[in-house]
Amino acid sequence: MPEKRTLKRARQDKREGKSASTQAGEFVHEEIEHIREGKHGARSTRQAIAIGLSKARRAGVDLPPPKKGEASEETRRRARRDSEAGAGRTRKQAAKKATKKSARKSAKKVAKKVAKKVAKTTAARKSVARIASKPAAASKTRSRAATKALKREGRAAASKSALSKQARTAARKRTATERSAAAKKAARTKGAEGRSEAARKAAKTRARNAAPRRKHNGATAHAQPVTDG
Repeated sequence: MPEKRTLKRARQDKREGKSASTQAGEFVHEEIEHIREGKHGARSTRQAIAIGLSKARRAGVDLPPPKKGEASEETRRRARRDSEAGAGRTRKQAAKKATKKSARKSAKKVAKKVAKKVAKTTAARKSVARIASKPAAASKTRSRAATKALKREGRAAASKSALSKQARTAARKRTATERSAAAKKAARTKGAEGRSEAARKAAKTRARNAAPRRKHNGATAHAQPVTDG
């Protein structure tokens, strides 16, 4: 289960109008922190990201599964399952909230109405009824086995160099137009305060990189000037 602070940040991102991928980034960040803290490891940076995205979908983040050709069929199927589980959880939360507002409406009618809204794909529509009637409990044995396997993996996947390499690899797959559009959208959703803070940080970085580096020479530094007389 994701930490409460992660869920809180994801909801805050949603209220601020940030994209689903930004909301999911909070869960990926949590996984990276867990690996660095030694709670478990990961075989690769992509696996760590995949775990975070799975958590995000199950928490109700409206993150669509990968398109055909972008990932294997098994990965796409798992993503759909995670989204369906998240849709069921969202449906329950919305039904509970709506029931409090209007006691006259039955929970069954509210659940059906919300289910229609959240079920966007054909697969989701077929499974919402099953999730609503009897939520499938996660296998404790399978969960323990997965956690045990992750603990055997290393922590290099969360290193700065590994994350940087993964970011460059992902960026190369996008066109210049797509990268530009993403940057413009990020600037819009960052807000005035966020843009100001980012500008100050960028200015400090530029000043630090522009400063000439001098090699310290003890003999030269402490030498006294020679004068006549």
